[in-house]
Parts: sequence; structure tokens; C-alpha cells
Amino acid sequence: MADEKNIKEESDVSKEEQKAEKKKDKKESKLKKENEELKQQLQEQKELLLRTAAEFDNYKKRETAAKEKLSSYVKGETLKAILPSLDNINRALLADENSADYVKGVSMTIKGLLDALKKEGLEEINPKGETFDVNFHMAVMKVEDENAGENEITKVLQTGYKLGDTVLRPAMVEVANCD
Repeated sequence: MADEKNIKEESDVSKEEQKAEKKKDKKESKLKKENEELKQQLQEQKELLLRTAAEFDNYKKRETAAKEKLSSYVKGETLKAILPSLDNINRALLADENSADYVKGVSMTIKGLLDALKKEGLEEINPKGETFDVNFHMAVMKVEDENAGENEITKVLQTGYKLGDTVLRPAMVEVANCD
């Protein structure tokens, strides 16, 4: 009877070990399956990242090319607008410098050139009578003048220019009554 009891206990222990082994196998199988799924997801994410990086690189190249093309177009249009003034200057070199038409032609050429540049957004800074502003003017002379106010610009020695809010060249001026 003791042998039967031992056999039964061994059988029960063996069944429990088998159950534990099956649970362990199921757990391992489940973990392997999850591991494979995670590897697959990781691979998909890597591929997505590589495609996105390639697309972004292509986008940057397209944008750079578009900017260069636009810049070239704008330069070309600006130069086309200036060419008639260049032609007029060349004609002036062939004309008689002492005639009234010569002076009139040169004046018209300058006006045509300025009109072409203004069309592109160029603005003159010609501040005679205004108060000196270091952002737009460069003082190269100062004078004492009873008829002028403090820091008033009395003479423009060289016209300044700006494009939008950007000063390309400040106006060179004479300023009255400054410290």
C-alpha cells in the first residue's frame, strides 16, 4: 500500500511538473510571439523613418532648386528693367555734351533708372529738413545754424536707399546744432 501511495504521489508530482512545464512552454511561446511582433513593428518603424528621411532630403533639394530658380528669375527681371537706362547712357556717350538735349537725355536716363529700381521696391532716403536718425542717416559734417533746429539735417551729401525696412545705404548728411 505504501508503494501504491508513493506511486500515486509520484504520479501527482509528475502531473504537476508536466502542467508547470506546459505553462512554461505556453509562456515561452507567448513571449516568443510577442518578441516577433515587436521585431516586426520595429522593422516597420525603421523603414518608415528611412522613407521619411529620404522624403525630407528630397524636399530640401526641391526647395533649394526652387529658391535658386526664383532668385535667378528676379535678377533677370531686374536687369531687364535696367537695360534701357544702360542703352541711354551709351547713346549719351555718343552725343554732343554741350547741347541742351544731352543734359535732358541724361536726366531722363537717371529718372528711368530710378523708376525701374523703385518698381523693384527701392526707396530713396532724402532727409533734408528732418531730424537726424542714426538708423537712416550718417552724419559726416556738423554746423551751427540759427535757422535750423537741433539735430536737423541741413544738407544731403549723398542720397541713401532702403529696400522695405532694410537700409541698403544710409544718407550721408550734414547736421545742424548737434552735440
